Amino acid sequence: MDMKKNPSHIAPSNPATPMDAGNVVADLSAELAGGSDLEQLLERFLVSIIALAGAQAGAVRVLTDDGKHMRLVGQLGLPPNVLMNERLVERNCGMCGIAVSKDVLGWVDDVRSCARHGSDAYFGLQCHRVLAISMPHGDEVLGIYNLFFESDATIPPQTEAILRLIGQLLGLTLHNARIERERLRLTVMRERQEMVNEVHDALAQTLAYVKMRLPLLNDAMLAHDDPLSIKYFSDVKKAVGEVHHNLREVMTYFRTRMDPLGLLHALHGIGEGFFDRTGIELEIRNSAQNLNLTDEQEVQVFHIVQEALANIAKHSMARRAFVTIDKNSQRVEFLIEDDGLGMTEPFVSTIVTAATGLGASRHFGLEIMRGRALRLGGSIEVGRNEGGGTRVRLVVPVRSLAVEVHA
Repeated sequence: MDMKKNPSHIAPSNPATPMDAGNVVADLSAELAGGSDLEQLLERFLVSIIALAGAQAGAVRVLTDDGKHMRLVGQLGLPPNVLMNERLVERNCGMCGIAVSKDVLGWVDDVRSCARHGSDAYFGLQCHRVLAISMPHGDEVLGIYNLFFESDATIPPQTEAILRLIGQLLGLTLHNARIERERLRLTVMRERQEMVNEVHDALAQTLAYVKMRLPLLNDAMLAHDDPLSIKYFSDVKKAVGEVHHNLREVMTYFRTRMDPLGLLHALHGIGEGFFDRTGIELEIRNSAQNLNLTDEQEVQVFHIVQEALANIAKHSMARRAFVTIDKNSQRVEFLIEDDGLGMTEPFVSTIVTAATGLGASRHFGLEIMRGRALRLGGSIEVGRNEGGGTRVRLVVPVRSLAVEVHA
């Protein structure tokens, strides 16, 4: 997190009353519950906490990933030269090092230890006392915050208790921010894997075919066998055309974004242009007025339906396709059907749920659909239609609708 420039000094203030201290904690708790931006939260917190303690400046430090240093992530009231010297300090630095190792509130009475960082013009002249407060979560201390005083100030025990409580609240905030970063990292890794799967499914087999055909083409040309040369050249040309077409489909798929008007609007959007793109009539049948899906669930369902329709367009030789949406008190069901050639036996009646896990499959598109169904907490069944063609049935249980799905 980058530090923002703040005023180099703020006017001294007197310690707040118990009622003011209670308001600070209540306001901070409300902002934490509201999911405020961490950097903005720290800035507002420092204004309130400096006034609460009667300090002249404040700073927040967190441990680096390797645990060897403390990094300054927010401050208010420190001069520019101090900011440069305090940007990164060693973990075992004085009272701050103690506070980041165990949950304490401790005073730095001899500020000459702080001046060794190169801030001697500040510590001992403008600042005579420093307070270090831990920011713990559970058994772990994630960082500390400091308060800087112009005089040998003291604060009452009641205020110290409030300062430690605020440290605990900020520790919870840092913990939640760390979880969110990890969730985003896993999301990126998962999307990259899906891209690899799509590229492999769309390109790898065809390119392998081209690789096998090229030596045959070369041999036919060296032998001046014109009929074979023409045949193998035609095979390679056709395969390269398929690779180009599939690559464009993959690029389009990964550029797709969820319609801001929601899943139903997005599905009707697909239906409007489906015949022009594929020559297959697509009918959307919806008997549910309100799906009550979260934004993330709608994205997962959309991509499952999109993949199923892409398979129909590429493999089914169908004339008509249907997407049927139904809902009752226990589940939301999406049924994607066509009147085409149907599926081969290994893929018939393949059911995947969170309990059974992923079954073996030779089709990466199906694997991706199954993975998305698992993240929904639902199930997907892929098989033959009774009247011919293919049927994909996605079921999302109602019990999962109220829980946010982390994709």
